[in-house]
Amino acid sequence: MSELNDLYQEVILDHNKNPRNFREIPSANYKADGNNPLCGDALRIYVEMEDDKVKDVAFKGSGCAISKASASMMTQTVKGKTKEEAEKMFDEFHRMVLGELDEEAEENSLGKLKIFAGVKEFPARVKCASLSWHTLNAALHGEEEVSTE
Repeated sequence: MSELNDLYQEVILDHNKNPRNFREIPSANYKADGNNPLCGDALRIYVEMEDDKVKDVAFKGSGCAISKASASMMTQTVKGKTKEEAEKMFDEFHRMVLGELDEEAEENSLGKLKIFAGVKEFPARVKCASLSWHTLNAALHGEEEVSTE
């Protein structure tokens, strides 16, 4: 378990310090703002869809290390996926961090995102980890704002 915790911390710190896809997408056809007032996380997700696929996805904003790392890994994971695949991943990720999905026993498409499974042990951090996912889901459904109050 200690090795997993070390890996979790290493991944979180790396993605926090060097977030992937941390930029605006001027040609984005979908955008949404996400807010987590409890932690102070605030971000905007940019999605460029083409032929029902996520051609490009990125984010800008500020927040805690978990929030930023989750957004960074999310953008890497959903790029190239269909809208349906991205929605499925949102559902799986959300259920995992809430403790409703056993990421090791149940079939899922989470891959490296399983590193966030331990967040379920810290209820206050679940919203940090899932903010970017809720915001992506809102953007994909044409909503412009989401809050995890």
